[in-house]
Amino acid sequence: MNNVIMVGADVHDKSILLKVALGKETPVERPFHNHLPGRKAMYRYLLQMKENSQASRIVFAYEASPVGFGLYDELTAIGAECHVLAPTNIARSVKHRRRKTDPADALRILEIVRGHVLAGNTMPSIWIPDPTTRDDRELLRTRIDVGKKITVLKAQIVALTNRNDYRKPAAVGKNWSKGHREWLGQSLKKESALPPRTRLALGSLTRQLLALEEEERTLDQQVKALSQTERYRPVVKELTRLKGVGILTAMVFLTEIGDLSRFGNRRELGSYLGLVPSSYESGERNDRKGHITHHGPYRLRKVLCQASWSRVRTDPNEKKVYGRIVARNPKMKKIAVVAEMRRLGIMMWHIGLHAQQEAKVFAHVA
Repeated sequence: MNNVIMVGADVHDKSILLKVALGKETPVERPFHNHLPGRKAMYRYLLQMKENSQASRIVFAYEASPVGFGLYDELTAIGAECHVLAPTNIARSVKHRRRKTDPADALRILEIVRGHVLAGNTMPSIWIPDPTTRDDRELLRTRIDVGKKITVLKAQIVALTNRNDYRKPAAVGKNWSKGHREWLGQSLKKESALPPRTRLALGSLTRQLLALEEEERTLDQQVKALSQTERYRPVVKELTRLKGVGILTAMVFLTEIGDLSRFGNRRELGSYLGLVPSSYESGERNDRKGHITHHGPYRLRKVLCQASWSRVRTDPNEKKVYGRIVARNPKMKKIAVVAEMRRLGIMMWHIGLHAQQEAKVFAHVA
């Protein structure tokens, strides 16, 4: 294994720092710009090094980050073996966390690559979605983010009226009902009790809200159209049979997870969803559980939470399950909510996996 070129990279928006080593040799540090000419220069350097040293392969690794998977695609295209590592699965000492530099990060990743190539250690690699799944994710993530912005704007509008002691009459009804919206519209008129500049601020927030709500409706139509494509239609049809699971929940689930067959059992799925408790064991004290890990996509936990509450409200069986868990610890109702989310996620996985296999979709995903 001494004829393998091993590379640990610290990747940023504008720069890539490499720690490169051939077998057990002392690593060499090489910086490159993270733009197309800079990356092409990096590939020429690695391929030239491979040719000069007559190395059998190039093993390249970097941490997953907002830069996406373009670097992975380009490295794979030149014949390199590329691994994208999960930052949460990389062990770091307290000293490393307090002295975090680009060279130190690149060297740490190189050590992981060396352990994998020379000793057969497992790489903490993440699953790489195919280009179609990545493309579909962007639509669903934008839809979730727009919904989040709407929630923030609604809170801002309510906070503005409360700060100015401008309370809605009881006859108006609940917040964001038809009556509440009509009352807000009347509040923008000159004869309202709100000060003039406050009315301008309220008008701005209201226009932003209306624009985002229109954008949300447009995105919902696009998500619905995507759900009816051959890739998703058979699976979405089965998932939406579950109470509380709509098209948006089903599509977020499928685009974030992708190929459901990559999970061997429900424990692996629960770990990916971040809905399992962290564990702390030391000496004679064992099996100490902490908060859930929150690993994996937060957007998926968000829709699972919303769907779980809907199921508890509308499904008598789920209501009994929720009540039974709450009865064990009435002061910790969040535990019951998390249990419902995990339970729903596992049900969706079983149903979706069977539907994917029957329809033979995602079969091409590596």
